[in-house]
Amino acid sequence: MSLSEQIPETAPQAPAPADTAMMRLSRVVVIALSVVGIAMTMVQTLPIIAPGMRPITSAFYYALLGVFLAVVFLRFPADRRDRPMWLWLMDWAMAVAALVICTYLAFQARRIMTAGWSFAAPFWPTVGASILFVLSIEGVRRCAGLLLAVVCAVFGLYPMIADSMPGVLWGNQFSWSGLVAAHALGTESIIGIPFRVVADLLIGYIIFGVVLALLGGGEFFMALALKLLGRTRGGPAKVAIVASSLFGSLSGSVVSNIITTGTFTIPSMKKAGYSPHYSSAVEACASTGGTLMPPIMGAAAFLMATFLAVPYGEVIAAAVIPSLLFYAALLLQADCYAASKDLQGADEADIPSGRSVLRQSWIFVLSLAVLIYVLLVLRLESYAPWYATGVMIVGALLDPYFRPRVLAVTKIIEESGVALAQLIGILAGVGLVVGALSITGVGSAFARELVQYANGNVYLLLLYGAMTSFVLGMGMTVSACYVFLAIILAPALVQAGLNPMASHLYILYWGMLSYITPPVALAAITAASVGKADAMKTGFTAMRLGLILFILPVFFVLEPALIGQGDPMHVLQAVATAGFSVVLLSAGLSGWLYFSGRINTAERVVVILAALLSLYPEPVTDLIGVAVALALFALHRMRRTATA
Repeated sequence: MSLSEQIPETAPQAPAPADTAMMRLSRVVVIALSVVGIAMTMVQTLPIIAPGMRPITSAFYYALLGVFLAVVFLRFPADRRDRPMWLWLMDWAMAVAALVICTYLAFQARRIMTAGWSFAAPFWPTVGASILFVLSIEGVRRCAGLLLAVVCAVFGLYPMIADSMPGVLWGNQFSWSGLVAAHALGTESIIGIPFRVVADLLIGYIIFGVVLALLGGGEFFMALALKLLGRTRGGPAKVAIVASSLFGSLSGSVVSNIITTGTFTIPSMKKAGYSPHYSSAVEACASTGGTLMPPIMGAAAFLMATFLAVPYGEVIAAAVIPSLLFYAALLLQADCYAASKDLQGADEADIPSGRSVLRQSWIFVLSLAVLIYVLLVLRLESYAPWYATGVMIVGALLDPYFRPRVLAVTKIIEESGVALAQLIGILAGVGLVVGALSITGVGSAFARELVQYANGNVYLLLLYGAMTSFVLGMGMTVSACYVFLAIILAPALVQAGLNPMASHLYILYWGMLSYITPPVALAAITAASVGKADAMKTGFTAMRLGLILFILPVFFVLEPALIGQGDPMHVLQAVATAGFSVVLLSAGLSGWLYFSGRINTAERVVVILAALLSLYPEPVTDLIGVAVALALFALHRMRRTATA
């Protein structure tokens, strides 16, 4: 569930000897800090581990922030090239400052609450808060790039000039001491909602994803998909879609999904006859959709449950139908493409035996079953990933096949610590945005103004939301984009009468689209680099394959039955017509109509129009769409019969 996908790694260079020594020392400290951070979280989350040792909640938050912010400065240096010793010392100084200041605040947590330090703090706590404010912005810059750091800095400082701003931007003004006290010592900013969701809930799921990947979860899902679909028409593309959806639904990371599964699936698709850019686009779309696929999805889904104040299981339930429709569209397009190009399945030599698949499966299947049972049946959201990870690790220790991987415990700890540090580094900085909008009152005022500006036009409001989500998604991580818009845009959609769950999913979906849409298209660019394909051509192909991602959010906002909300019969009817429209849309985009064959450009346009009519949530448009599709099918069959 790492958020590193927003910043492509540069090609590594051979470090100088001094750099090598410092890197080794940094790695040792990072592992030690990660052990401390993970242990603190387990004690806080699972009281049975150390009964009576839990600190007050805000003390735990400050301690966790100090540990992983220190990891940020050690693991994500200011300059990744060979550099003088003073730059190394600067990184270490920042790490020590973060650790010392946050440790001090953790010990003073009770006094911060009782003495009202978030409104007016003594001199030295104010100094510490000022340093922590700066460190939070620098942490965002290192983890997510300059653009997001600038956004966080501008919003973080905004309360100092809020009463000088016009119209809806006017808000309560703060002095510097009041500002840093509210940000660093209050509970609505740096340790606000985004950070608390990570600390209270998300850490276990991140560790689960890391352990799953290191034990070979990606290999297992590849083998399973090959066994199930490898022999079918265009099998390698279908294998890529299924494997990436399964792995992505548990790892929650787009780029790591591409790197883990795409290194196998893309060459396999190319070997089967798919073009390099098409193969890369399929993997990009499949990996992007994995972060929208239950049961784990991505970090934004957990934030969504918190903002909506609903159990995470409700978010999962709402996301199931759109995810299945999206993957159905991908599978159908891959099948139509294979039919039009007369592509066959994978080579028999590449199909694993059922025994080998079962050999790899049992610890993953068992841990996944535990995860789902504890998460959805027992509804112990914070316990579920720890129990599932424990089962997976114990199983791996008992099985000689997996034992060597699980014994590489330092790698598991380091990977987990770095993933946690990156997420905490980003969301602590994003908390400055949340805090600024909250303490000035601008967030709620902006939502009201947006509704008034749209003048009751829901479609105009949805257009604003789509454009804003898409643009912000280009420069922010999905979680940062979602948090920002959940505060200023989602309330406006809800005030306009739209379903709350659908409104939040709408923002999440549109924020994800930048992954497959040029010019950013980070998923497409990553997949193209794996597949040695043209990046822009891959991006535009991914846009076409993932077109339903652009359409679905609009329709499930207008028709909440598409997220499973409403009368069961109405949900069934909505899903049935949506499924029919997905078949038509896939045929139109691919140029191949089932039971009929190739269709020309004009016919493709008609089929796509029929698909959109069927998807629109009105009985009349459903009937028109079905009628248009059947008429075209009949005419096409008659023409083929006449020319035969």
